[in-house]
Amino acid sequence: MTTATGRLSRRRKLLGWLFGLALPALATLISVAGRGLLGLPTDVMLFVLAVVVVALIGGLGPALLAASASGVLLNFFLTPPLYTFTIADNENVITLAVMVMVAVLVALVVNQAARRGEQASRARAEATLLSDFAAAVLTSQEPLPLLLNKVRESFGARSVALLERRQAGWHRVASAGPDPVEAPEDADADVAIDADVHLSLLGRTLTAGDRRVLQAVAGQALLALRAQRMAAQARDAQRRAEATELRSALLSAVGHDLRTPLTSIKAAASSLRDPELKLSDADTTELLATVEESADRLQGLVDNLLDSARLATGAVLPQLTAVGYDEVVARALSTVDGGHLVATDVDDTLAAVLADAGLLERVVANVIDNALRHGQGSSVLIRATVHGGEAELAVSDRGPGLPIGALESLFAPFQRLGDRSSRPGVGLGLAVARGFTEAMGGRIRAEPTPGGGLTMTITLPLAPTPSATVPELAARTREP
Repeated sequence: MTTATGRLSRRRKLLGWLFGLALPALATLISVAGRGLLGLPTDVMLFVLAVVVVALIGGLGPALLAASASGVLLNFFLTPPLYTFTIADNENVITLAVMVMVAVLVALVVNQAARRGEQASRARAEATLLSDFAAAVLTSQEPLPLLLNKVRESFGARSVALLERRQAGWHRVASAGPDPVEAPEDADADVAIDADVHLSLLGRTLTAGDRRVLQAVAGQALLALRAQRMAAQARDAQRRAEATELRSALLSAVGHDLRTPLTSIKAAASSLRDPELKLSDADTTELLATVEESADRLQGLVDNLLDSARLATGAVLPQLTAVGYDEVVARALSTVDGGHLVATDVDDTLAAVLADAGLLERVVANVIDNALRHGQGSSVLIRATVHGGEAELAVSDRGPGLPIGALESLFAPFQRLGDRSSRPGVGLGLAVARGFTEAMGGRIRAEPTPGGGLTMTITLPLAPTPSATVPELAARTREP
């Protein structure tokens, strides 16, 4: 923080010295020119005015110069006997002495006012500075770097470092500016916040006033450090709690959905292997179908878990090509149960979208499976439309639907655990669908179906026209 080097500015002092010589000379010229009209008291008042003006401008030093010059000039040119330095009347001696005293008193008042003004200015600057620092600590999520940058700018330092003593020695917790110090003894200015934490500046020495302000700021730096560490601990605790909750949900969901098909497979296999149990061809076929259906459920569960892990680690790298919605819907329907309940309105002449065929098939299959499982046996309609540079695939069911406020939560992992549904599935299908869709540069949303039910809409950009290349359009789809 910059401070004034004196009570009056250098410019005012320079003007004071100039006026200290010029104004007494001017008063002398006026008095000599009006000698027949002006008396000695009037001359004295002119010189007193000159001294006061100089004192107001330049302070004590120029005022004493003006008073001395006024006394000499008044004595030599205007006080009988003229043109000598002898003073015949004692009253004139008193007059000259009073003039000097007036100059000194006025100059002292000016200096005191300048000092008080400087103190008030410094107090305002310190209050503003501390207010800025406090605001930085209270409003920023990462207050320490912002606070150190403000300290560096305010005090004109090359670098600022917050140092903490640890078992291995001093450790730099945070810094601002180039080449920050590694230990307090290397700093040009150092403030001990406590025994183990120091605020060290490089490239600037501090005055007593600056050090006082920096000590107040250093206390805020310690508060910022503690607040930042508490926030980090809170975030870590929240991550741990979320991870624990996620593991618990995963174990609960996977445990339930593994046991059901495994129990069915084991029961069917035991019946088929029992030599004492006479099964008809129809019974055998039904048991084999149960085994196959349960194995498909297990495969779907494992696939969703693996896909969720890929999304969490950022390992999904889509290969974007031109894909037709009609082809994807046909392949997706072949992988889900209950396809006879699905009606499609997807024109094979519809413009292709830019997508990864494998990922899009998984997205559509998951959305259709969700509609069939939660539609309570109602029909499902799939419709594709083009709007501008995008194509939408809407999957609508006639089930009970959901309140508008609960639609976004559908895409959260293990969402089905929040309700009391007994339907199979770990609640990852829609989360995987959203992750894959966004990885391809598209989006997916849920909204109520007019007349009742739920509609899932998948939106993807159209494939490039001959005038645009695939990489160009793929790059555009990844732009936020």
